[in-house]
Amino acid sequence: MRKASKLSEVAKLAGVSPITASRAIRGEGYVSDGARERIMAAAAQLNYTPDMLARRMRGDKSKLIGVFVNNYGPVVLHEIIRPIGDEIRRRGYDMLVYNAERFDRPGHAATCDMLGKLCDGMLVLMPTADDGYLDVIEQQKARCVLVSFDARRLDLPCVVPENRIGARSAVEHLLALGHRRIAFIAGNPGSGQSGERERGYLDALAAAGIEADPALVENGAFVQPGGFSAAQRLLALPHPPTGIFAANDEMAFGAMDAISSRGLKVPDDVSVIGFDDIPTSGYVFPTLTTIRQPFDTMAVRAVGELVELIDGRQVDAVKIALPTRLVVRNSTGPAPAA
Repeated sequence: MRKASKLSEVAKLAGVSPITASRAIRGEGYVSDGARERIMAAAAQLNYTPDMLARRMRGDKSKLIGVFVNNYGPVVLHEIIRPIGDEIRRRGYDMLVYNAERFDRPGHAATCDMLGKLCDGMLVLMPTADDGYLDVIEQQKARCVLVSFDARRLDLPCVVPENRIGARSAVEHLLALGHRRIAFIAGNPGSGQSGERERGYLDALAAAGIEADPALVENGAFVQPGGFSAAQRLLALPHPPTGIFAANDEMAFGAMDAISSRGLKVPDDVSVIGFDDIPTSGYVFPTLTTIRQPFDTMAVRAVGELVELIDGRQVDAVKIALPTRLVVRNSTGPAPAA
């Protein structure tokens, strides 16, 4: 195996000083066009690649932002990561994505530590509230921003949608259509977002003078099959709901399938509303009424907060909740006559 070339060898072949070669390869500082061409040609000829970890140990920037994803499964994560990647690149950084079901499990913690040292900063998406890695990055005062985490307060900036207010507007939409028996399909409790959306559901019922019925709350685990099963249980009640609010769109799709499987129609017999507004929401039949998350705005804000931290500026460790919007389509309609 050929021994890795050194920067000094690249500089010698290009006829420049090691400092000039380093500037050209890092893309920082002034280097003439001619010298840069010679240096890059020499680096290619010698198959030279910079040791990024060594650069980080010297205090140099890697120009890498780590995006740590807890369980890369839900479709909504795709919709969040896409604009995050766009914004990271727009700001002159590259993105490194690390996916793990939990970050504090054996083997994962060491990987997190290594990647944390390699990257200039981290975005942590939808972590689980009891994941011990959150306590580690909080204690280390790491350059880190949480995204879509609404479970507990941490001494770190956190960017989320207005989960509770958005959920309340979803239920208020059903109430305005005359529905009084409204069910809620919850998701997994880990990130805290389902809990906030359930609080919004309860807020709307209370404001309308409707007593919450525990029988109308089922868990669908944030997945379409879970939404289907939860809706089946709700529709089997002696007094089934006329409206269903699902804590995400995937569970709402499952609920609509369950309604159809029983020979009922959406929205004539049961109205369904979701949360997220993933692209499929506008193409299912009937098209889904939902709460739109501001994915692009969340990405710009989260990356902006992180770059401020990377640049050494003071950033308040606050929850930054961005407004959602009700998108009315064809899956909701007037409550059926008694």
